[in-house]
Amino acid sequence: MKHLIISLAFCVTAFAQNVQRDIRYLDDGHARHVLDIYAPKDAKNLPVVFWIHGGGWQQGDKTDVKLKPQWFIDKGFVFVPTNYRLLPEVNMGTLIRDVAKAYGWMHKHIAEYGGDPKRVLVGGHSAGAQLAAIICTDDRYLKAEGDSLDDLIGCVPVDGDTYDVPAIIETAETRLRVHHLPPRVNGHREKFGSTPENHLNFSAVTHVAKDKGIPPFLILHVASHPDTSAQAQRLGAVLKESGVTTTVFGAKDTSHVKLNDDLGLPDDPATKALSEFVAKVLKK
Repeated sequence: MKHLIISLAFCVTAFAQNVQRDIRYLDDGHARHVLDIYAPKDAKNLPVVFWIHGGGWQQGDKTDVKLKPQWFIDKGFVFVPTNYRLLPEVNMGTLIRDVAKAYGWMHKHIAEYGGDPKRVLVGGHSAGAQLAAIICTDDRYLKAEGDSLDDLIGCVPVDGDTYDVPAIIETAETRLRVHHLPPRVNGHREKFGSTPENHLNFSAVTHVAKDKGIPPFLILHVASHPDTSAQAQRLGAVLKESGVTTTVFGAKDTSHVKLNDDLGLPDDPATKALSEFVAKVLKK
């Protein structure tokens, strides 16, 4: 079945985009094993954004991208958002491997769509922030697909709370316990595999190390949210200690959803931070 190709005309300051939807990255028939590709007209050898949606690892869709495809296209990128199987259909490890397989397909084929597989920026919101961070630090997932961290030019996790899974579990469970509230059903403890080993293994901070090829990070978070702020600072500190170029930006007067949805607005402070980050990583 031929991919749907849509040419969209935008205002004078925006480049037209070609959108190809529901491209299969695994030929197993599963409805979630698909991705989309947004590219400028006549794209050739452009850097790529590989974007991972949020939704608590249990919901969400690649189409929830708001302004980001057009914003990145206007910056000279090809934009690739992906779906993946969700909890509880699969466990966390399988879910991450789905994301890595989507990346592997993209890396192998993106030149056919005008992208440069040697210049990839990985990003994601909420649950997608954790997935982006783990893909960009635990190189085992990309290596399993025949790829590596070497082709990553940057990582942009947006308002994640699980870069250090044991820390968020302890924080959340302590909060409930001291207030004499019942424990959550299917909280982070269960989502991430119920064992200390799994919780560490799925934490990006566990895998950060010097001279590993980890790309520069821009960690965006809601400044007023205690959990995502603490997790952003934690990941940022570990990255900086290992010599990884890292910026942690706390956005004010926003929310978990709004921070993500507003990326691409001309007067948005987080978008300004993203623009500065993109300019720096493209110079390298």
